[in-house]
Amino acid sequence: MYTSLNTIMYLFMRMLVLTFIILLVSPHNLHAGRADKAGTAAATELLIPVGASSIAMGGANLASVTGVEALFWNPAGTAFSTHSYGATFSHMNYLADIGIEYVAMTMNLEDFGSVGFSSKILSVGAIPVTTADMPDGTGATVSPSFVTLSGMLSKMITDKISVGLVGHYIIEKMDKVSATGVAFTGGLQYHGLGGVDGLNMGVVVRNIGPTLQFTGDGLTYTGELDDVLLPPGQYNVEAASNDLPSTIEFCLGYVAGISDKAKTTISATFQNNNYSADEYKVGLEALYLEQFALRGGYTFSSDDEGQGYLFGSTFGVGMETVIENIVFHFDYSYRSLKTFTPNHVITVSMGFN
Repeated sequence: MYTSLNTIMYLFMRMLVLTFIILLVSPHNLHAGRADKAGTAAATELLIPVGASSIAMGGANLASVTGVEALFWNPAGTAFSTHSYGATFSHMNYLADIGIEYVAMTMNLEDFGSVGFSSKILSVGAIPVTTADMPDGTGATVSPSFVTLSGMLSKMITDKISVGLVGHYIIEKMDKVSATGVAFTGGLQYHGLGGVDGLNMGVVVRNIGPTLQFTGDGLTYTGELDDVLLPPGQYNVEAASNDLPSTIEFCLGYVAGISDKAKTTISATFQNNNYSADEYKVGLEALYLEQFALRGGYTFSSDDEGQGYLFGSTFGVGMETVIENIVFHFDYSYRSLKTFTPNHVITVSMGFN
C-alpha cells in the first residue's frame, strides 16, 4: 500500500514540477488573468482565505506555511509539521456582515503521510424574498447555505520536497435551488531551493473540477407556450453552468536569522486566475523567541479594466504558548478593503504529539 502511495505522490510531484516549468518558460501564457470574466465563476467561496497568520502576510507565504493552516494555503506544507496532531478554529467577519467559520484537523500517520479534514461555512443570515410580481419583498426570508468540506493527503517525497492533494465537496443551497460539486487542489513545497538554506518555493494549482449548476423546484414555473393549444403547465428552466475559480500560484520565500532569538520570513507570490485579473502578493513575518510574531502583507492586481482591486494591505500579530505539552497559537489579522469595512480574523490553533 505504501509503495502504491509513493508512486502516486511521485507522479503527482512530477506533474506539478512540469506544469511550473512550462509556465515559467512561456511567460506569454501568464501575461494577465481574465478580468473580462470577473463575477462569472461558480463557488467563489473556495477562494475566501482562512487562517489569521497567513492572511496577515497577504496570503504570500505558500512556500513556508506549515502545519494545520497549510491545509488551505498549500497542502504540501502539512507534511512539514513538527506535530503529530493539529487543529485550528477560525472566524472572520467578511463582506456585508457575512461570517466565515472554519475548522480543520490534521494527523501524521508516519510512513503513510499526513491526512486532514476541514470545513468552511458561510453565515449569510436572512435575506428578504423578492419576486418579479413583488419586487419589494413577499414578507418571507431565506437563509442561503454555503458549505465546503475538504479532505487532504500530503507526503514528504524527500527530506526537502513535499506534495499534497485536497479534495473539496461543495454544497450550495438557496431556498428551492441547490448545487453540489467537487474540486481538487494540489500543492508542492521545496525547502532549501538550489541548496540555499532558508530559500523555499511553493506551487499551488487550486480548484480544478467540473462546472457547477443549480437545480431544484425553484426553477419550475407555470405558464403557457405560444402557439400551442394546451392548457397552462409546469416547465423547468435549466440554469447555466459556470466554471470553478481555478488559479495557479507560484511563491518564493526566504527565512533569515536576525539573531539567536529572532528571524524573519519574506515571501512573494504570483497568482494567475481564470476568472479575474492576476494578483501579486508580498508578505513579511518577524518572529521573536519562536513565540511572538508581527506580520504584514500587501496584495495588488493587474486590473486591465481599471475597475480597481478590492483588497489591499494586511497586518497581524501572533503568540505561541505551551500548556501541558500542547502548543497553542493565537493569531489575529486585519485586512483592509476599499469599499466595505475591514476584515478581522481570529484563529486559535494547537499542535501536540
